[in-house]
Amino acid sequence: MCGVCGCGEGETRLEPVGQPHRHNHGVHSHALRDDPAERAHLVSVEQDILSKNDALAAHNREHFNSHRVLALNLVSSPGAGKTTLLVETLARLVPDTTVAVIEGDQETSADADRIRATGAPAIQVNTGKGCHLDAAMIDQAFGQLHFHDGILFIENVGNLVCPAGFDLGEDHKVVIASVTEGEDKPLKYPNMFAAAGLMLVSKVDLLPHLDVDVDLLIANARRVNPGIAVIQVSAKTGEGLERWLRWVGGAVDMVGATA
Repeated sequence: MCGVCGCGEGETRLEPVGQPHRHNHGVHSHALRDDPAERAHLVSVEQDILSKNDALAAHNREHFNSHRVLALNLVSSPGAGKTTLLVETLARLVPDTTVAVIEGDQETSADADRIRATGAPAIQVNTGKGCHLDAAMIDQAFGQLHFHDGILFIENVGNLVCPAGFDLGEDHKVVIASVTEGEDKPLKYPNMFAAAGLMLVSKVDLLPHLDVDVDLLIANARRVNPGIAVIQVSAKTGEGLERWLRWVGGAVDMVGATA
């Protein structure tokens, strides 16, 4: 976790809509040493980081609930198709549904620019060398959106490790697994799939061209998390997107029932 990789250090940069701004900041990392004292120190740092994050996540959750906001944390490895899928999702929601996006990347505002082109407001969070979003970043970004009564999509940094352990205050983690990644990702990165309420199997339009067993991919996800829901989708052809939108609609109804 972050006590080992050092990704919790450095400065995070939030880029409001229409205001691209670039800085370079140095970030220090810690090497894991064989010294037992060093290992104990790193475990202590990790526990402290997660404890502080969980407290802020609880604050975020209360904030979302009081604003009647459904918060969805979209997670995946790089290149799984999160942004393309999100753009197609927003194209079907905007302008009839109130939506906003917090976009996480290490650098650039390219994905946030794509989101804004749909008409949805987006806050870009650049994490520098950090490999995930955390609850403090979401608190700061959400404060800039002035957002209520709608759906907040949080597109996390492409990574199947650290985002699994960092609660952002979201209602659900949604893991996107591309068919191009093969069948074994849930077994290699079980914490992420165990934490997710839904797996979107993306890029299914490519299945005729791949030697991949999508049924085995789903079975592996359910070995890790028997209760995980699964929807197969293609942003290119639109396959499965209506099912995905119905799932989102059902989650919105639950927020309305508990608000």
